[in-house]
Formats: sequence, C-alpha cells, structure tokens
Amino acid sequence: MALDQYRKKRDFKKTSEPKAGKSVDKKHLTFVVQKHDASRLHYDFRLEMAGVLKSWAVPKGPSTNPQTKRLAMMVEDHPMDYRLFEGIIPKGQYGGGTVIVWDEGTYEPIDAIKGKKAQEKHLLAQLAKGSLKFRLHGQKLKGEYALVKTQGMGENSWLLIKHQDDFASKSDITKKDQSVLSGKTIEKMEKSSEKIWENGHEQKKAADEQLTEEVTETTGEKKTDLAKLLKKAPKTPAPTKIKPMKAVLIDEPFDDPDWVYEVKWDGYRAIAKVTKDDVQLISRNNISFDKYYPIIDLLKEWKINAIIDGELVVLNDKGLADFGALQNWRSEADGNLVYYIFDILWYEGKNLMGLPLVERQAILADCLPKHDDRIRQSKVFAARGIDFFDAAEEVGLEGIMAKKADSLYTPDARSKEWLKIKVQRRQEVVIAGFTRNEGTSKAFSALIMGVYEGKQLRYVGKVGTGFTDKLQREMMAQFKPLITSKSPFAVDPDVDKPSRFRPQRLGAKPTWLKPMLVGEVNFAEITSEGLFRQASFKGMRSDKKAKEVLLETPSDTETTVAEAEEKPSSSLTKAPKNERRTLLNPQEETQVRKINGKELKFTHLSKVYWPDDGITKRDMFNFYYQIADYILPYLKDRPMSLNRFPNGINGPSFYQKDIKGKAPDWVTKTYPYTTSEGEHKAYLVGDDEATLLWMASLGCIEMNPWFSRIQSPDSPDYCVIDLDPDQNTFEEVIQAAQEVKNVLDGIHVPCYPKTSGSTGMHIYIPLGAKYSYEQSQLFAKVIVSLVHERIPNFTSLERKVKSRKGKMYLDFLQNRPAATLAGPYSLRPKPGATVSMPLLWDEVKPGLTMRDFTIHNAVDRLKETGDLFKGVLAKGGIDLHKTIQAAQGILTNSSHE
Repeated sequence: MALDQYRKKRDFKKTSEPKAGKSVDKKHLTFVVQKHDASRLHYDFRLEMAGVLKSWAVPKGPSTNPQTKRLAMMVEDHPMDYRLFEGIIPKGQYGGGTVIVWDEGTYEPIDAIKGKKAQEKHLLAQLAKGSLKFRLHGQKLKGEYALVKTQGMGENSWLLIKHQDDFASKSDITKKDQSVLSGKTIEKMEKSSEKIWENGHEQKKAADEQLTEEVTETTGEKKTDLAKLLKKAPKTPAPTKIKPMKAVLIDEPFDDPDWVYEVKWDGYRAIAKVTKDDVQLISRNNISFDKYYPIIDLLKEWKINAIIDGELVVLNDKGLADFGALQNWRSEADGNLVYYIFDILWYEGKNLMGLPLVERQAILADCLPKHDDRIRQSKVFAARGIDFFDAAEEVGLEGIMAKKADSLYTPDARSKEWLKIKVQRRQEVVIAGFTRNEGTSKAFSALIMGVYEGKQLRYVGKVGTGFTDKLQREMMAQFKPLITSKSPFAVDPDVDKPSRFRPQRLGAKPTWLKPMLVGEVNFAEITSEGLFRQASFKGMRSDKKAKEVLLETPSDTETTVAEAEEKPSSSLTKAPKNERRTLLNPQEETQVRKINGKELKFTHLSKVYWPDDGITKRDMFNFYYQIADYILPYLKDRPMSLNRFPNGINGPSFYQKDIKGKAPDWVTKTYPYTTSEGEHKAYLVGDDEATLLWMASLGCIEMNPWFSRIQSPDSPDYCVIDLDPDQNTFEEVIQAAQEVKNVLDGIHVPCYPKTSGSTGMHIYIPLGAKYSYEQSQLFAKVIVSLVHERIPNFTSLERKVKSRKGKMYLDFLQNRPAATLAGPYSLRPKPGATVSMPLLWDEVKPGLTMRDFTIHNAVDRLKETGDLFKGVLAKGGIDLHKTIQAAQGILTNSSHE
C-alpha cells in the first residue's frame, strides 16, 4: 500500500526503475541522496523507514552549513531497491531525466536508541510530529541533521537543516558532483544514455525502450478527438462576466516536463465573446475594445459561439510586439494588429474551464479559423524552460509564460499554476504629475510616478525618456483636466532631490495630477530608497485602473513551482485586497479546499439561493472568500448567531445558537452558555476565513455577530441606532439617518452609517468596550428620543408594531446582551443579494437605494473605498457619561421649549 502512489506514476514497461525491494542491512537503517536532472536539477533525499524509502525533493541540494536551511518537498515513498538506481528515466515518463547516486550510507536517530526496529519506531513518531532528527554516516554527508515541517509554505514543505557539529562546514558540498557508485557525473551519465546503471553494473538499454522514447515524442501530433474532449465538459449557458485568470511573477526560469511555455506578449489582455450574431472584445476591466475593429470584424466571420482569451498586439517589422504602437493604433496604417489567442473558456454550450490546459489548447487549435493570420493561436512550446527563456531574451521579447499542463482556468484569480518570467523589468505606474524644465520647448520634461501601498500612493521616481513630441502633446491633452494644486502622495516627495545619478537639481517644479492615469515603464533597478533607476516610458495603460497599480515583486521560483506541483487544487495565491480571488471553480458540484490549514468540503454548489437573480451557493462562497479581509474584523472573537437558509432565501430558515458537538474538530473557538433547563451549550465564535466559510456552508447567508467580544462579553464595542421602517419610504429613512447624525454632531460624537441590506439603516457609535450594555442602551434611548422629537411625523419609539401606526421604529433596544444585527459587509437573504454596506455620510442622501450594493459590485466598491467602518472598532471610544449628560441637557431644554 505504501508504494501505490509510486507505482501509479510509472509505466514499468517503459522505465527500468525498480518496483519493490527489501532492506539488505538487518542492523542499520540506510539512506541515499540521488542527484536527479529531470525538468530541473534537484537532489532526492531518501531515508529507510517502515520498509520503504521516505523521500524528499531538495531543489538546491543538501548543505553542510547550519546557517543554510534547504527547502525539501516530501514526495511519494520509493522502494528499497531505488537506493542503488542510476541511469536514464525515459523522456515522457514521470521524472524523465538522468539519475546518479550522489551519496549513500547508514543513519540513526540522534537519541540513543538501540536496535533497528526501535529506531524505526522512534523515527516514525518524529515523522508524524513533523520533526525528524538523525545522524548520517555517508561518504559525503556526515553528522547531525534535522528535517522540520514548515508552516505556510505548503502541506508537504519541510526544511533540511544541518546541526552544528564537527562535520559542519561553509563549503559547498554539492561541488562534489560524482556518483559514489559509478564515479560518473550527471553529464557523463547523460552521454551514456544508451545504457542504464542498474544493480551495480551497466546494461544495454532495451530496443523497445528506445522506440518508446521516439513514439512519446510524436504522440502530440495525433489529431484531436474534439467530440471526445467536449463530452467531458459540462453544458452551461455562456458566462456573462469573466475576468481573466492571472499569473504569478517569479524571479527566474525553470525546467519541468509538467509545464508548457509560451511567449509573454507585450499588449492588451482581451477576452472575446463570440456568437453567431455578435462579438464583444473587452479588456480585463470590462472596457470595450471597439477601436480594434479589424479583429472584431474577423471574429464576426467565425459564425461560432465561443469565449476566448488572448492578447492584442501590434507587431513591428521584426515580428516583435510594440506596445507604444498598440496604444497609438487608430487604423491599419498604424501597424500590424494581431490577436494572439492562448485559451478557450466556453464553446458551443460547453464550459471548458474545468478541463486541463492542454485539452483546452487542443480544442482551440481544432476550432480556430485559419483564414487570416491577424488572429493566431499563441504557440505552446514543450521545451526546457531555461532554454526557452534564453531564446526569448536573445530575440528581445518581454518575457515568457510557464503554465502547468493540467491547470484549470480559474477566472479573476492569480494562480501559481500560471507563472510569468520577465526578460525586461517592467512595471505599471500611476502618473501623479509632471515637471517641465526652464527653457524647454517640450510639453513636459518628466513624469512623476507612483504605486499604491494599501490606500496610499507612494512615490517611485520620475521618467524622462521614451516620449515622442507627438505622444507628449497627446498625453498633455489627457493631463490638463486632471491638474490639481494638491499632491496625490501620502508623503510629498522631493521630486528634484539630488542623487549620485543626478547630482544637480534641475529646478523644475512639479505640476500635480489627480491619480487617475496609468502608464508602463522599463527600469534597470529599484534603489534602496524605493525609486526606479533608468526608467523609460513604454506607453499608457487604458486597460487598468490606477487603484490596482501595486509594485509587483517576483516570488521565489523554487517555492512557487513546488507549491503548484504539490496540490493543484490549492495553488491559488492569497491575493491582496485590490485583487479578486476565486475559491471555487465553476464546474464541479462538490469541491474540497484547504483554508487556514483546515479542510472544508463544499457541496451542491449549483443550488440557486436567490432564484429571481440566478445567484448560486457557489457565488455566495466566492463572495465571502473575496470579502474575508473586510468582514472578519467585525466577526473575530464574537459569538455568532447562525441564521440558516439551507435551501435559499425562499426556503424555510431557522436560528441556531448551539454548535456543541456539531462542528468540525478544528473549530476550537466557542463561547459557553447555559439554557433555562440547565443544559450546557456553546456559541460558535468568529475567527478566520475557514470559520467564515464553514458558517456559509451551513446556509448562513448573513453573518450575525454579537456587539461584544468574548474578552469583554458584557461590554459592547459599539452602540447601534437601528432605523426600522414600516410604511415609510427609503427617503424618510435617509432623513432619519441625517437627523441622527445632526444630533450626534451636536454633542461631538463620531458615528458610522451602513445600509441594513434590507429596508433600513444602522448607525454605529464606537464605545471601546468601556461600558455595559445597559449604559449603551440608555445612551441610544436618549439619542432616538431627540431624533423623534425633531421628526415625529414619521418616526416612533413604540416597540409594538401595532402601536407604531405605520411609522419608522427608532430601535434602541438592540443594545442588549446576545442581540445581533447583520454585520458590515454581510450578504442579506433578500432579492438582489443585497449587502449591508458601510457608507460615507456624503452618500446618505436622496437617491441612495438598497440595490446599490449587491453581491455583484461590493468587492469592486471596496477596492475603491477600503474599509469605511474601521473607526467603529477604534480603541478609546467616547466618554459616555459626559455625552449622556450633554444629550439629556439638549432633551430637557427642547422639552421646556
């Protein structure tokens, strides 16, 4: 059973790797380190344990320096006979490449334990705990080592660490590059590829193995069985809104046979929605690309129904993409416009996003019309990635793409299964202003550049090259309406500061612009001050919003590739707040995801929760995953009242308080309570994304947290005024909210409004957990009494509905222990999938409606506004005693009048 995974990955008719084997040393445990030049060079570290070789792939190889910690990815167990395997694994087979035995010997646990069986038992216990400590007796590696499981780097990630002892050294042990069995290096073994070193001697490779390699190289040339591939895809309507899947930037190229490589085109990303009657060509931010009419006209000739993904470019006379020419393209006279298509997402009623990339590419190749080379399929290269990158650099391309061959298409997600490696250092920047030197005839001398860090714009330098006079005049026409006297930066930069590259000040004063335009630049490096050096302007980016421009920092290649290969279904990166993340793909009805290290199962994903709007359970999960960073501060450490709608908003619903014995084992945060019958029960307590999504999996469309946290359960963090209309118009709700604001402004109390997501509004007042619920309720009562006195015609303080006579209830009684309201950013079980949305007070005015904020636009709004409600959780709060006295004084005076 231990070798099942190993055997499933190999065809033993095509590879001479061993199937099994037993230990030959009855007294000692053995180990081996094999140097393996497959898709990328690495070392396989294997320890005998429980009759197999427990194995880790170590990309950079072992180190004898205790200060150097090597990443080690645990892989499948290998058979004992693998200990002496050397030679060539045929191309096309799993791990295809050259193997030598770099080191081998015996080992034992550091703890003094006698007997091989006792040592194995001890080591297996350490393995289960994620911390192995052992002593090696190899021909190269000697002394004490540890293998320690890591947190946050992937489920199978470990670190191989050398302990400080007599064998510790700062020298590079991997420079000893010969096999301890054959004396060959990897290069010499590769040259003798007609032979395999097996069982201690060289054997002639079998003729059928040589033939297999030749067949494997040509199997990709077989004609695609389009019908068979399409049969695998589910039938769905054409998706209405798709944002492209995005790639993670890494720092260097790599080789891996499980990945394919493409050119990274220097243009505009474009999704084409093609029907037999119409064509839409749109940018990644849903901007129409109508100006590129020749491509649209060609797509209209297809007469098929499909959604495709690609890149619009203008090619120069060398066949390279010219981004500046694309930006200035107006007609065919401006350059050779080409649409490179690299993916197909939907075709003739079939959703293809759940098929592996290579199958989608095969379908694309089959259905792509080939009558005009202005629309082309972007070529896929099953090459060595490093060689491909070197060729791209030599040709002068922007970079290359590496895509896992079996990757699914996940819209609007940044996935580690798609990687980009840049030849040139490129960065999108916000154009924050310009300078103009004295005496120049140019429209401007340099652009002032910025990137966003959170909500704040940070200065990254100036760019003064890459402009033609014509381009400057066109850009100045865009600048003029945006000129402002105020700097857009959080900290005003000294844009004319001397440096070692420019020791003299030029005396050019900045002209600031509202930060709305985006450009793209090349640069040589980023200085220690965070400024771009030797920047050159490449063009404007009309397809990206300024607020989305962040400094793009490359991820480590080894770690990123290892994590993507380890578990494809969990390879989505946690995107920053300005990126849209997708948790669940649109194909499978049941999906398992690991969130915060906890495994969650999501079922019946196509169940429609909002029937009139066609919004599904899957949509709800993806929304809460995307909104998690914003909603969690208002749920964390608060007991939750679970309002469950297991069959959607039109089905029966019920409240659940107790989760004792009903939650997954990983749910450890609960809050105890005792019923009137003396039963001991427990509330769920808000914690992390996993907890949020588990609540959603119960059918909790809305999130209902307490006003207080478990650290101070009797002291609410805020007081709430709940405006609950009856027969009122929403205009009257707005008027009542404005009156609450006027009252609170009069006694210098901050307050924060949000829509309820239903019919009313909630106004929160921060208390800082300094007062009791009773005090909070008294304060709320005084405030609503003042409001009611000012607008008595359509408000009421009567708790009973009949007594209100159709007027709006100014509810102050919500301020009591265990009472809950739908929290900020919570969905509501109402038509339209409305969201309880925090507002600026400037937005609380006639024309505001509940339908302004829904599951469809809430995430995009937050990209622009950030968390408007965070003042509610501010420490300190108000001085309630003085505030109540002031409010009561106003109430007394007004009653005398």
